[in-house]
Amino acid sequence: MKLTPRFALVVALAFARTASAQQKTFEWQPANDESVRLDPANYHTGRTYRPGPRGGSLHVDIEAQQPVTIFMTGEAEWNRALQYPETIGSLRTLCLREHVVKTTYLCDLPAEPMTLVVRDDRGSSESAAFAGLGEVTKRDGALLNTPVGNMVGVGVGLAAILKKEAAPAHHFKSPNDVHVQYYRWACISNCFPPEFRWIQQAVEKYELTSFLKVYGGYTPDRDGEVISIKIKAPMPMLVAVVPSSVANQLHGKPEMLEPALEKNSCQQRGVQSQTFQCTFNIADGPQSLIVAPEDTGKVKHKKVEIEFFASKCVEHCALPPENSSAEKVNP
Repeated sequence: MKLTPRFALVVALAFARTASAQQKTFEWQPANDESVRLDPANYHTGRTYRPGPRGGSLHVDIEAQQPVTIFMTGEAEWNRALQYPETIGSLRTLCLREHVVKTTYLCDLPAEPMTLVVRDDRGSSESAAFAGLGEVTKRDGALLNTPVGNMVGVGVGLAAILKKEAAPAHHFKSPNDVHVQYYRWACISNCFPPEFRWIQQAVEKYELTSFLKVYGGYTPDRDGEVISIKIKAPMPMLVAVVPSSVANQLHGKPEMLEPALEKNSCQQRGVQSQTFQCTFNIADGPQSLIVAPEDTGKVKHKKVEIEFFASKCVEHCALPPENSSAEKVNP
């Protein structure tokens, strides 16, 4: 059913309020971790990050027994340096942090795959060249499926990386144990907020008569549920939502109408063109929309348009907050 532009505006405004009241909350949460052993001037290949088109950021805690240098470099550049160790001195070093033993390492990444690299700061006879890679002594199982670094001993080439399972245990000359704790940017609250949609309860275009029109079948699913009603008529009308138990008796007992409306807040009197909202709770039970001309003695036999919608939860409704779209919105 196609909504009128005016009613569509009301819908958009109501849902904008719902969305703003249920913003997701994110923070850095511990993810994978690994323990690495380095000899002097060894390198360790950490995790490779693949940011989106707008780049990204990372958060890593690093703690070492001896000072280390940390930097990010392009994935392709690092892979090339592993194959041609003589090029390692010309590597691009983004977010360079030197001589640290304990730090929270943060970096804003460009929109390209970037690899975390850790280097032991202690000198060696091979410091002018590639002194080799360290050895991972413990790695969180989940991290094994990520494109992270390899485990080799000092002086072993890239070919040995692929055969590390069969390689003998490496004996370190001067071990430097490094712990790397990775973090992920995770949603911690309102991660799956309820989603609401306007569900049609009644839509009709009919020729006006003096008879009372009753539209039943509406029952609120939650406290604070909002409904929206629109009417367009050729003469002043009464529009109200009353308990179905009352509405079902009004044709036989019209004298019940005015007493029923005395304590009813969801009503409009003497309106011809109006859109309004009301809220209901579960305890209110089944409700019915009633429509009638205010002056039944002078009825204009022209068309009346009525639209009746309820904002219902359609997704993630298990633990719903109060439906904040219950805020009244005037067109």
